[in-house]
Amino acid sequence: MKTELVTTLKRRATELLAELHESKEPILITEHGKPSAYLVDVDDFEQMQRRMQILDGIARGEMAILEKNVCNQAEAKAKMSKWLK
Repeated sequence: MKTELVTTLKRRATELLAELHESKEPILITEHGKPSAYLVDVDDFEQMQRRMQILDGIARGEMAILEKNVCNQAEAKAKMSKWLK
């Protein structure tokens, strides 16, 4: 992963964005020697967001199972009937 100073981003934003779109490799932006932000391609970011939503759904499902907050197929169908018409 490439690392750049925030001042470099300010001076060479267009060039860094072109490199980012070509390589698809995130760029770590540092400020005062410390990590401050990641610059990522928009398509990659959107894909990460979709993956996070899926993982969040799985985690909620696992939590519901652990808490015994589940129902059988017939109960689920009855609850979902307004959307299944």
